[in-house]
Amino acid sequence: MNKELAKNFAPGHSACQGCGFPAIVRTILGEATTPIVVANATGCLEVTSTIYPYTAWKVPYIHNAFENAAATISGVERAYKALSKKGKIKKKIKFVAFGGDGGTYDIGLQSLSGALERGHDFLYVVYDNGGYMNTGNQRSSATPYGAGTETTPVGKESFGKMETRKSIMEIVNAHRVPYLAQANVAYLADLKKKAKKALEVEGPSFLAVFSPCTNNWKFPTSQYVRIARLATETNFWPLYEIENGKYNINWATEKPKPVEEFLKTQGRFKHLFSEKNKGVLKEVQKKVDDEWMRLVNLTD
Repeated sequence: MNKELAKNFAPGHSACQGCGFPAIVRTILGEATTPIVVANATGCLEVTSTIYPYTAWKVPYIHNAFENAAATISGVERAYKALSKKGKIKKKIKFVAFGGDGGTYDIGLQSLSGALERGHDFLYVVYDNGGYMNTGNQRSSATPYGAGTETTPVGKESFGKMETRKSIMEIVNAHRVPYLAQANVAYLADLKKKAKKALEVEGPSFLAVFSPCTNNWKFPTSQYVRIARLATETNFWPLYEIENGKYNINWATEKPKPVEEFLKTQGRFKHLFSEKNKGVLKEVQKKVDDEWMRLVNLTD
């Protein structure tokens, strides 16, 4: 591996083959121009990168409980400011928190909201794989409509998750932070640009990054980039940013692929292609189309 890419997050971790978050972490931290301190909520990233007595992290690192990564990094950032004011720390340091969607959309939302409202100078990154993958694929509020999980099983009485996924970007934007963006591990050049912007912001910033889960989405490990790319090519996961309240779409096509092109690549959606679930499949497409038009209208 390129030494520059591994300068903050080393190879040798135990993430699954075909997992997206190692590339996400390396890409984001690779844009740092100052020393970094990382807080990491309990989850796949933490478990696979810190198997005692080893660690893949080459920066100061704090493991947090599921629910308090944003609170922890807030405290560290305030301690840094106090020590800087006293002249005990001279160098500029940036603070970054990583969490999965379970630890961000759900159990960590209160902590994140508080940190954003208080205006701490930090970047929060959610690697979004649409469920509680570390504990066996339970649904989260980021799990897509229609997906089969351990807690939204497919059967006679259910077609999978019956609720629409939460819009974490709109929730974060409601805090009026200076910069937030939605990115995708399949578009690393776009992620690099957004990470650079997010790390340069004074105050809170936020990145939501699409991160396929080969194990629980049920697809071959070699396909994670193709599947992640399809998520954007179908408008299931648009690439956009909100800078000082202004929306900007970073990738678009006049002829998006049907969302079923994305869905059919994964075992968690295979039941949607049965005769009885045709209506559900149409509803998924409608939700994607409606969300895309809502986003387009916000850019006007």
